[in-house]
Amino acid sequence: MKEQIWSKKKIRNKTILSFVVFFVMMGLAYCSWKWLFTQPEEAGALRPLRAVLKQNEKIFQPLVSQNHLTKTYPIEKAEKKVRVNGWDGMESPLDTNWNLKVVRTNGDTVYITIDDIKKLPKTDIVFDFKCVEGWNQITHWAGVKFSDFAKYYKLDKETQMQYVGMITPDKGYYVGIDMPSAVHPQTILCYEMNGKELPLDQGYPLRLIIPVKYGVKHIKRIGSIYFSNAKPPDFWAEEGYDYFLGL
Repeated sequence: MKEQIWSKKKIRNKTILSFVVFFVMMGLAYCSWKWLFTQPEEAGALRPLRAVLKQNEKIFQPLVSQNHLTKTYPIEKAEKKVRVNGWDGMESPLDTNWNLKVVRTNGDTVYITIDDIKKLPKTDIVFDFKCVEGWNQITHWAGVKFSDFAKYYKLDKETQMQYVGMITPDKGYYVGIDMPSAVHPQTILCYEMNGKELPLDQGYPLRLIIPVKYGVKHIKRIGSIYFSNAKPPDFWAEEGYDYFLGL
């Protein structure tokens, strides 16, 4: 292989060209950054960023499958001290006459007690709970599969819709869940943690555990459930977060 010898002039020209390209790219990056922050907001995020999040949702939502299961662990791997990922929707005292309000698509409303829910087949799950803040824990939860709950209360028509919305009793926190994730076999309406009744700070008497989503979708202290073909309001999506938030 013939050795290539560069003259000082050629080295200088290459160096100058490199600096020119660098500063042009820096200028383009700065102009793009300035342009981005002049764009209007859409659902809590700048419109171009929201467009990217919507595109990501289109790509990843079809991947949700009854056969695509989150990894589970033996119970002994579960943390005994479970972190609390937020108090939104739980600042007000809990009504001692709590009932779960389920709104059917025909307008009928069903009120369900926690004892009614506990009569349904119980499911345990131990999985790696992931928070958007960057932490994760292997945790143990138990309750009734949302799909079993829907079947028992004859919500077949409702689960044919695209989304389910859930709201805390004080309306301080709310989520929208795509239906394939809601009826996923690992999604449960949860009333136990580590084999005991849910503590208040973990959403007593009933919360959502949905292992295919990040923690902000695991709404605590569910007060009402409804169904829709349009995206229900979502607390953190309104603050600019991704709506889908799948894992």
